[in-house]
Amino acid sequence: MKKIFLTIIFILCIFTSCINPFAPTAVDGDIDGPILGDQTTVEGFFQNFLYAYNLKDTVVYGNLLAADFTFLYRNYEKNMDLSLSRPEDMLTTYRLFNAAQNLDFIWNEIIINEGNELERIIARSFNMTITFSQMDIVRPNGRVHFILKRDREDADWKLHTWRDESNY
Repeated sequence: MKKIFLTIIFILCIFTSCINPFAPTAVDGDIDGPILGDQTTVEGFFQNFLYAYNLKDTVVYGNLLAADFTFLYRNYEKNMDLSLSRPEDMLTTYRLFNAAQNLDFIWNEIIINEGNELERIIARSFNMTITFSQMDIVRPNGRVHFILKRDREDADWKLHTWRDESNY
């Protein structure tokens, strides 16, 4: 009897040790398409940007930025233009993503789209809703001026320069 009991416990240990409670489960049904875009296309770059902001994903966001990325913005209180380096922008974006309960980013029309297969200058308008709490909701909108670059035609587009022209 003791031998059977030990055998049952051993078999249960083997089967339950193969279950990872932290692993994601399989999705039932079909997904309507890829979640992330093909970043070798400008459209895929913007799809990934949208994904990063709406899902607050700093890994995807960081993959959009070039190593020498610069964020440029106007500080109206100091009446001067300022900039953030890639590490500073990543920290600021990380803090925004953590502080917000919800982010809703929407791309609007492309105003400027110039360049070639290795560098594009794109100006695009956007609307965003940032919910910090039920009583603290901000709605920045405006325009971004992006300089996207890549080393070769089959490489991913990377954001080299972002000039922010939002109302916030």
